[in-house]
Amino acid sequence: MFGPIQNTFALALLDPQRPVPGALVSHTASPPAKRFAVYRNNVVVGLVNALAKRFPAVQRIVGEEFFAAMARVFVIENPPRSPVLMFYGDDFLDFIASFEPAAELPYLADVARLEAARTRAYHAAEAKPLDPAILQSLDKAALGEIRIVPHPSAEIVRSKFPIVTIWAMNAGEIELAPIEDWSGEDALVVRPALEVEVRALPAGGAAFLSALFAGAPLAAAAGTALGESADFDLAANLAGLIGAGAVTKVFLANLQKDEMP
Repeated sequence: MFGPIQNTFALALLDPQRPVPGALVSHTASPPAKRFAVYRNNVVVGLVNALAKRFPAVQRIVGEEFFAAMARVFVIENPPRSPVLMFYGDDFLDFIASFEPAAELPYLADVARLEAARTRAYHAAEAKPLDPAILQSLDKAALGEIRIVPHPSAEIVRSKFPIVTIWAMNAGEIELAPIEDWSGEDALVVRPALEVEVRALPAGGAAFLSALFAGAPLAAAAGTALGESADFDLAANLAGLIGAGAVTKVFLANLQKDEMP
């Protein structure tokens, strides 16, 4: 816990309206206003740059100047709560959603949500994806009762906007082009090996995976997905889930996780 001096210093560091902390002195025995201003600016610039590295697609969409101005407001209102900056900006997407100058880009917050998920996936624990042969060897009559253990990096991001396409265009994955279909897209973010992957989910896929990740058995998860979309294809979604490496283990509802391969 910070003491009074540290609290005063931290508050002044991100608020240019506050005076130089009285505990700071220079060789002239007077408050080092110019030096503190330089330090204050460097801290803010450093945090803005940290956000730019975590949200490069968002920056490309709005441009460097707009992003820097938006991020600067966020940094001043939301200073880091931890010395570990790799997850700094988890609240940035909510800030973007309420940032009035960005109101003309209603999809921007969801793109930021996707990029935040990619960071978490990158730093998630290592785990070996399920061998597809294990699933094929199970008793077909018991498939409906199977539950899964999701990969530690797996995360679902849902949006009413085509965020996978927008992100891919602005992340250099595909070429920029007009988006004819502005239907919503849901994404599976996962890092089964060295690289983080972003996969657009088919109809009902997000509902299916959300139910599975929450512990529902396969049959119940499929029912949830069908309730959301009549076009849900169980075989295709299950193959996509295993193929993405988003599962580490399967087990039957009446068994413990460590009783299955």
